[in-house]
Amino acid sequence: MQVPGPFEYERATGVEHAISLLDRLGEESRVIAGGHSLLPMMKLRLANPEHVVDINDLGGELDYIEIDPEAVRIGALTRHRALLEADDLAAVFPIFRDAEKVIADPVVRNRGTIGGSLCQADPAEDLSTVCAVLDATCVLRGPSGVRELPFAAFHLGPYETAVASNELLVEVRLPRHGAGSSAYAKVERRTGDWAVAAAGAAVWMSGGAITDARVGLTAVRADDEALAAIADLLCGKAPSEELYREAGALASAACDPESDQRGTAEYKHHLASELTVRTLRRAVERLDSTEGT
Repeated sequence: MQVPGPFEYERATGVEHAISLLDRLGEESRVIAGGHSLLPMMKLRLANPEHVVDINDLGGELDYIEIDPEAVRIGALTRHRALLEADDLAAVFPIFRDAEKVIADPVVRNRGTIGGSLCQADPAEDLSTVCAVLDATCVLRGPSGVRELPFAAFHLGPYETAVASNELLVEVRLPRHGAGSSAYAKVERRTGDWAVAAAGAAVWMSGGAITDARVGLTAVRADDEALAAIADLLCGKAPSEELYREAGALASAACDPESDQRGTAEYKHHLASELTVRTLRRAVERLDSTEGT
């Protein structure tokens, strides 16, 4: 039986208490909420924290979805199930519901949190792509106060974030601007599995032309700068299948997947292209059928 190494357990009663615990316990401490990311790694001894700080009692402070005309604010302890079932969130950013439908299974969605998912920084994690294409800002709180990081600066690499050992991710903030919509699509070997490949897209339009767009890829080692070039291709043009295919070709070229048990590198390149086409098409179709967000 796989079991974690020895560790000390602390239960935080509030955000400030959690920060004080992290500050006192030092770099060998880890935060736990849903536990579906950290505990498997601890059982495999890939993570060996000396202290685990449980923040499940912080729901009164960090479990919320707030929507106003300028932004959507999501507390870091908001569970996947709440994100899946929030009709007002789906109306503004339908990409969330798309992604949440294919994240793991009901057991994981009932307990896992957006903050835990983002802080795990797994390259195959779905909500990281969602937040990237929606230009999210991550709000961190520590002993010195609050700081805000654009999502591009939040993830430093696989399983590595810019969150200091004595900081807590407290909120994810998503700006709203203009008429836009979004979509997410994923290919997995079986229901609830990690992605073989996935793509997310957000599109904004005015006067029949695309004014802004973002594409993100999951699990295929995508280059962010190369993906950003897709927006240059799309902006100022009317949506069309030909344009989507051009964007898909750029997305395929922007990734560097490895062949593994989930599929060959060639297959994953194909998926990056095809899923980019599908999500761009779906985002535009949604925008055409609504007044936008």
